[in-house]
Amino acid sequence: MGQDLIRYDVLAQDALRGVIRKVLGEVVKTGLPGDHHFFITFLTSAPGVRVSSRLREKYPELMTIVIQHQYWDLSVNDTAFEVGLSFSDIPERLLIPFSAIRGFYDPAVNFELEFDVRDMDAANSQNEEPSAPTALAPVPSTPAPVVAVAPAKAPAKNASSAKAAGKDAPKEAAGEAAPAEEKPAEKSADVVSLDAFRKKT
Repeated sequence: MGQDLIRYDVLAQDALRGVIRKVLGEVVKTGLPGDHHFFITFLTSAPGVRVSSRLREKYPELMTIVIQHQYWDLSVNDTAFEVGLSFSDIPERLLIPFSAIRGFYDPAVNFELEFDVRDMDAANSQNEEPSAPTALAPVPSTPAPVVAVAPAKAPAKNASSAKAAGKDAPKEAAGEAAPAEEKPAEKSADVVSLDAFRKKT
C-alpha cells in the first residue's frame, strides 16, 4: 500500500470541524433550535485556546462545556469560536480554536463527532520528510469534567432568570459544573457520508 501524501485523514477531520463551525454560526444567527444543545470538549493547553488562569488550573488538560441555557456573546470565525459563560457565578470569556476541539455531542439527536487532536498536531508539525503513521492516543477512562452553560443576553439576566425558575432550575442554570454522569451513557456513533456534504443539483 502506498504512502498517503495527501493526508486524507487530516482533510476529513478538517471537513468535519467545518460542520461544527457551520452549526455554531447558525446558532449565532437564530439561537438554539428546539431541544438542540451541545457538549463541546476541548484541550485547554492547545495553541490559541484562551481561558482564565483559574479555569486552566482547574482543567489542565480537557474541559467540556455545555451550550444550552446560559451563554452570551457567541461569535464564530473561520478558525475559532468565542463565548461568554458563567462558572460558579463568575463570568468568563473563552476562545476555542476549532483545531482544539476533541469532541462535539448533540444529545437531542444523538449526534457525535470525535477528533484525535494530538494526532492532528503531529500531522501539522511534520517536517517535509514523511514519517511512520502515529498510533491513536488512548482515550482516557475517566470522562472530561463537564461544565454546564446556556443562552442569555447578559450575565446579570442569567442569574435573575435562574432565580425566577425556583426549585425546578437545573444545575446548569446556576452555572455549576455538572457531573460527567449527566451526559447520556448510551450513545451510538452516527455515520456521516460525504454525500451529506455535497450540493444537490
